[in-house]
This record gives sequence, C-alpha cells and structure tokens, in this order.
Amino acid sequence: MLVEKNKTARWLAKELGKDPTTVSKWCTNQSQPTLEILFKIADLLEVDYTELVRNTKKAR
Repeated sequence: MLVEKNKTARWLAKELGKDPTTVSKWCTNQSQPTLEILFKIADLLEVDYTELVRNTKKAR
C-alpha cells in the first residue's frame, strides 16, 4: 500500500513516531502492528483499514 500511495516505510515510521526497523518488519510481515496502529496507518494513507490486511495471495 505504501508503494501505491507513493510513500516510504521511513515516512510512515516518522509519522507514527516508530522506529524504521519496526515498520520494516510490518512491511515484510515479520510482525504486525496493533489494531490501534493499523487504524492510524489507514488514516495516514487515506484508505480503509481492510485494504491493509487484504490477502494478496491466490488461493490454491
């Protein structure tokens, strides 16, 4: 979603007051943000929070 919105993980980290490493882990799915943070991310990116958790892998 960051790419679609022309934003970087570093930008998101700054906006949220989070360490860039933490945001990087969210982006690579090594960890997940809390629901509270997820809603903040959705607000910053001006998308519905469900867009951030959609499954982009095709079912087999």
